Amino acid sequence: MNKIWWNENYSYLCLNKSKTMKKFFKRLCKRIYVKYTLWIHYRALAPKGKKTQNEAICNAICRKMISHKDSKFMIAPLSEKRYIKNATLNLFVVFEDRQVSITNHVYHYDVRLCERDWYKLIRSYNEKTEDLRMGYENEIKSQIVHSLSKILDKIS
Repeated sequence: MNKIWWNENYSYLCLNKSKTMKKFFKRLCKRIYVKYTLWIHYRALAPKGKKTQNEAICNAICRKMISHKDSKFMIAPLSEKRYIKNATLNLFVVFEDRQVSITNHVYHYDVRLCERDWYKLIRSYNEKTEDLRMGYENEIKSQIVHSLSKILDKIS
């Protein structure tokens, strides 16, 4: 009787342990896979050499232009170009395929950026334009609410 009870419990414990072990190894494999893909992605985006002085200055100019209050933004969806125009600073910036063109009435620079810097700039540009879009939508919707309430008052 004791042997049967022990064998049943032992088989239950082994079965329970095998389920937890399977779960453990499955999660371990997932973690290793995620770390490996992130490492590969980071290595692909990492710059191959040192960043030049022109790249660093161009990156700083673009970040300041994006955060400047007088900057105007435009996106060309077919050519995938992004434009920033700042009339007070007399600067024009064009983003196109990892190349940034900075134009003033006196000079013009074309600077190629590494992938990581390019994606950071594009992400900040897209966030800024998305914030502007949300502001425009809220302004439009606020005007509609007032006009609908006036229409309801006229009908009543």
